[in-house]
Order: sequence, then structure tokens, then C-alpha cells
Amino acid sequence: MPTPEAAAVAAELRTAMGKLTRRVKHEDRIPLGQVAVLGALDRDGAMTTSDLATDQRVRPQSMARAVGLLMEQGLITRRPHPTDGRKSLVELTDAGRAALETERGRRAGWLAQAIEDELTDTERELLARGAALLERLAAR
Repeated sequence: MPTPEAAAVAAELRTAMGKLTRRVKHEDRIPLGQVAVLGALDRDGAMTTSDLATDQRVRPQSMARAVGLLMEQGLITRRPHPTDGRKSLVELTDAGRAALETERGRRAGWLAQAIEDELTDTERELLARGAALLERLAAR
């Protein structure tokens, strides 16, 4: 059972992260779910739709819709699986990679500017250390 102090920090952190996430989403031009798929393909390479669904923790039917939308936009393409003729792999197109980089740049650009405008040097150092701690918690 967590201590009251840990529970209070967790509640404040969840609230602050939710607000920050919503604010960063405001910069989005591509829906978050689609960006997540593009990011997974960029990070991990070509995958089956089923593997993408597992990776993103969504139902295969939901992933099939997302893949279809991304294909219509020319951001991903499908190719035969090299060892299993019943399957196909989806992968980023050059346009998909460019769209992902633009989206990442827009999000990071807004946040970087906000950090620069709002925080002191000491606060920036604290935030950098806090980011590493958040990564550690997220990996748990």
C-alpha cells in the first residue's frame, strides 16, 4: 500500500501529465492513434497488422481501420510477408516518415519553446532529471 505522500504525488503528477498531454495534443495534425502506429513502424520496422495491434494494445479490428486510413493517405504501404504467404507487412512510406518527423517536430518544438520561455535554468535541470525518473516509472 503506498504512503499518503506517494499517493498525493501520484495524483498531482497524473493531473499535470494529463494537462500537458492535452496541451501537446493541441499541436497535433495527425490523430494520436495514427501517430502511434507510424512511430511503432519507425521504431520497430515493418510489422503485421496483428503485431501492431498487440504493440499498441488495441483490438485487431481497430488496428485494421487505422492501417486502412494510413494507407489511404499514402503514409504506409503493404507488402507480402517474406516467410508466410498468408500474411502481409505494413511499413512506412517516405511520405509517412516525413509526416511523422513533422509531427514530432511540431510537438517537441512547442514543448521546447514552453520550457525555454517558462522555466529557469535550475528548473530546466530539475525537469531533465524528472524526465529520466518518469521514463523509469513508465518502464515498470
